[in-house]
Amino acid sequence: MRSVVLIMTASIDGYVVAPSGMATGAQPEPPELKAWKLNRIRQAGTHIMGRVSYEEMGPYWQASDDAYAAPMNDIPKVVFSKTLRTATWPKSTIASGDLAEEIDKLRRRPGGEIIAWGGARFAQALTAADLVDEYVLITRPVVYGAGRQIFEGRSTALGLDVLAASCYHGGLTLHQYRPRQTSRSLA
Repeated sequence: MRSVVLIMTASIDGYVVAPSGMATGAQPEPPELKAWKLNRIRQAGTHIMGRVSYEEMGPYWQASDDAYAAPMNDIPKVVFSKTLRTATWPKSTIASGDLAEEIDKLRRRPGGEIIAWGGARFAQALTAADLVDEYVLITRPVVYGAGRQIFEGRSTALGLDVLAASCYHGGLTLHQYRPRQTSRSLA
């Protein structure tokens, strides 16, 4: 079965959206980090995201000549939405059923891993339902004090095992985590 990998950028106090509404990841990144991310996303079998991210990313990547554009445009995408009626970004489909059931269907399809991009509410829904197999969290050395957090609203603790950690120019760090099987019993 395919794994669901959530890739998000956060402040050191855990916010993925700043109080101003700007996504934490919408800032320049060091070339080494970009190369790592490009290598990872080129291997994806499917990109998944919520409606807001889909509506922001679709027009942007279709018009971009950035290195991210090709894998974002060429790899199949699934947008999770109860309100969206048409998917205009090529190679896109809409999933409007139960989140866990839709993710289970995607996991059973052949292909590379499923990369989840968010936004914040979609990421929160995935984490709350324990649907993420690997977290790739890029941390920017900034404190917002408010905004939207990736794990906001969780009702149980989530224990994570560190798979890898890297530091990049400007103080950015990348951590890869796998949820522990015993997370539900943590206090």
